[in-house]
Amino acid sequence: MQAGFNPLRSDFMGDLKDVAARIAAAKAKEQQEKMGTPTEYDYDESYRLRGKMLGVLIRDARLNAARTVEDCARLLSIEPALVEAWEYGDDVPSLPQLELLAYYLDVPVSHFWSMETIETDKSEKASAQSEYMQLRDRMIGALLRQAREEAGLELAEVAEQSRIAVEILEQYELGDVSIPMSELSMFSSIVNRNVDYFLETSSYIGELLKIQAEWKRFTDLDPEIREFAANPLNVAFIKIAITFSKMPVDQLRKAAEGLLEIAM
Repeated sequence: MQAGFNPLRSDFMGDLKDVAARIAAAKAKEQQEKMGTPTEYDYDESYRLRGKMLGVLIRDARLNAARTVEDCARLLSIEPALVEAWEYGDDVPSLPQLELLAYYLDVPVSHFWSMETIETDKSEKASAQSEYMQLRDRMIGALLRQAREEAGLELAEVAEQSRIAVEILEQYELGDVSIPMSELSMFSSIVNRNVDYFLETSSYIGELLKIQAEWKRFTDLDPEIREFAANPLNVAFIKIAITFSKMPVDQLRKAAEGLLEIAM
């Protein structure tokens, strides 16, 4: 490995800039050669530097996604040593392999031929996650209390039906303790609520979960319907259908009668 370059150190941007500068210099030599200026261009060195830069970007994306070398190797059905070789720049993946990695690591595939690393602060992320968990526990606690009161139940009654101590239920409702999913499911049944009632819907995470659920419903549709809905040319028809779905029954009936008269 070349002295001064270590793709496994934390200063990814420094590594990337170093390699990018070397590639730029190599390109300048190549341009001079094309213009007739006598120079010696080292193609092997150019490929090697490009591989080093790609390795930095692969490792950067992997760490940002909190994935291990073994995770990526299992995804691609290859040995972990090969993934490590990619990150060192000693070997280079194919485009299909990069496409799978991009999907798995949640980055655009163009990330792997960019000149910038993903700027993340792991400590800030951990802090945000902790704050999110605390906030969500309090929100769920408030919903637990609301659902129980709307069901006309006292804590003692819920405790009797769930076999969970009143003191623990009080901590759940205050948000001081996270309620395990199995107990939340039981609580939901007792107060006659669906577990979806407690889901987050307002934050970025809630919106993402909503989109994922909507996408799942879309993929479950008949293939012909999916193809129709995915065609931008059919947006106008979909908007008409949405309008009809919101119309009162009497207006919808009149619209149907009007269409029938036109057809006859």
